Amino acid sequence: MRIVCISDTHSMHREIEVPEGDLLIHAGDCLGSGTLTELEELNEWLGTLPHRHKILIAGNHDWVFQTDPKEARERVTHATYLEDSGITVEGLKFWGSPWTPIFFDWAFNRPRGEAMAERWSLIPANTDVLITHGPPAGILDRVPTGTDIANVGCADLLEAVEKLQPKLHFFGHIHEDHGQQEWNDTLFVNASTCRGDFKPLNPAIVIDI
Repeated sequence: MRIVCISDTHSMHREIEVPEGDLLIHAGDCLGSGTLTELEELNEWLGTLPHRHKILIAGNHDWVFQTDPKEARERVTHATYLEDSGITVEGLKFWGSPWTPIFFDWAFNRPRGEAMAERWSLIPANTDVLITHGPPAGILDRVPTGTDIANVGCADLLEAVEKLQPKLHFFGHIHEDHGQQEWNDTLFVNASTCRGDFKPLNPAIVIDI
């Protein structure tokens, strides 16, 4: 199976090149201001893509999935929307979750610690491919802060991934640390399409599994 992953397109999806593949994953922040109108336009675009399977999760900018979940889910007709839920595709078990630690006042934010750990405890033990919006602590989660670099990922997510050891873990959220990293038999992918300057110039990441 060829998996193509993008993330953090912020309603600029029509400006990017999406390689062909069997499955397209969007790891959240698909919208700009998080409206139903933006979601309808995204869904229309998804319908033009040739991938046999498509998976979408929300991110902290995708407000409508939190404030009007029924209407939002009804608008997604050209992908499978996952929110603390899973799907099996061609024998692989996928699980998707939108939550990230509190950062200002965004959608799908929870306090670090017990509240985040509770979300990750829902991930099934037999998950092959994990999709979260944010990264685990210390893995493709670096943000420049003046003259320094800060790691801003979720420690509780790292603990969960260490225990579960999925084959693949896709995420975005941290625009500045796009790329891949292998650790403990899991391939981690930060597929943020937008760079730190919010220009959608990072390429989609393609994985064959």
